[in-house]
Amino acid sequence: MRHPINTLHPNNRRAARITAVVATALTVAGLAYLSLYGRSGDAAEGNTTPQSPANSPTADTVELGASQLSAITIAPIGDHEFVYRKRSVGIIDFNQDRNVQVFTPYQGRIIRTYADLGDVVKKGQVLFTIESPDFIAAESNLIGAAATLDQTSSALKRAIRLYAARGIDQNDYETAVANQQTAEGALKAARAAVAIFGQSEAQIDRIVARRQVEPALIVKSPISGRITARNAAPGLLEQPGSAPAPYSVADLSTKWMVANVIESDSPLYRLGQPIQAFVMAYPGRVFQGRISRLGRSLDPNTHRIVVRCEIPDPTDELIPGMLASFAIQVQQPLISLAIPMNGVVRNDDGSFAAWVTTDRRRFTQRIVTLGEPLDGQYPIIKGLQRGELAVTDGAVFLSNILYAPPTD
Repeated sequence: MRHPINTLHPNNRRAARITAVVATALTVAGLAYLSLYGRSGDAAEGNTTPQSPANSPTADTVELGASQLSAITIAPIGDHEFVYRKRSVGIIDFNQDRNVQVFTPYQGRIIRTYADLGDVVKKGQVLFTIESPDFIAAESNLIGAAATLDQTSSALKRAIRLYAARGIDQNDYETAVANQQTAEGALKAARAAVAIFGQSEAQIDRIVARRQVEPALIVKSPISGRITARNAAPGLLEQPGSAPAPYSVADLSTKWMVANVIESDSPLYRLGQPIQAFVMAYPGRVFQGRISRLGRSLDPNTHRIVVRCEIPDPTDELIPGMLASFAIQVQQPLISLAIPMNGVVRNDDGSFAAWVTTDRRRFTQRIVTLGEPLDGQYPIIKGLQRGELAVTDGAVFLSNILYAPPTD
């Protein structure tokens, strides 16, 4: 016999009661969960006032009070010029192209020195004097040649008068003329020989007029600069071109910075590239220069290449031996949307996030794609628009509020 539809077997009635009890328990648990966690989590998001369901912030939004706004900086997103440079370390040195070794023209013994190591000298300033037998011999020849010319000139004048009066024949007259011309040539050669020792025309004329040998050969500085080496001392015998030179003088208007750069960067450097140099002695100072020479071989031990830069130094502030760092621009400047590094946070998953706002009170976290940072700025590839208001300093402060654990 079939049971009516609304009639249950005793076993079926027991199962229905159990089902009702379980459903009631689940309903109570659900209501308890919603009472505890169903709201937007004001404490976790840093909100100081309760939010109604209609205007509750999303999970990645934070609303700050007036006192909290002082902890952040807000600015519109704009363009920034990124100038990418390669950096390395080098040593300051004298400009060796303008570092002159001063030798004596002829062998001799040093009589006196007039400059010391580190002195600043002018072009033409006396560095030392030397007693040179060759110089004395040249002066003696000059004096003799001058006396011979005077004699032959006087004899020629007499020959001219006598030849006009037919007192001598033509042969004697021509002999007097030839003697005078020979004496003139000898005097010119003697003057040139003395000039080799650095004597001016006025000094040579004085030797001729006085008929007196000057034993001291004066050696002057060929350029203005600083004495970088001194090997001269009274009594030393000097040979022309024999190292070491008595003095070395370096031009101070420019300096070198010599650096060894890594092999992988070598294709990026070119002659004439502008560089910026920095030394510890002048914090914050930037010395501008250019690459003047590139090495064409690598050091087999370090696999580095020599890069030499020339830096103007008109006030002689850079001292050879100073440790210097330099930056070389290796590509054209890039104009890009940018955000300061303090306006970005890095999430646990490796992504970067910025905080944007429209009313300067409620801030929303937004995932962004960034380029390589430079000078405290990130180039923005994706995620932010020009003119959009964003936090430029204090992004970490907002993230700490967002991810703060809930309070009871």
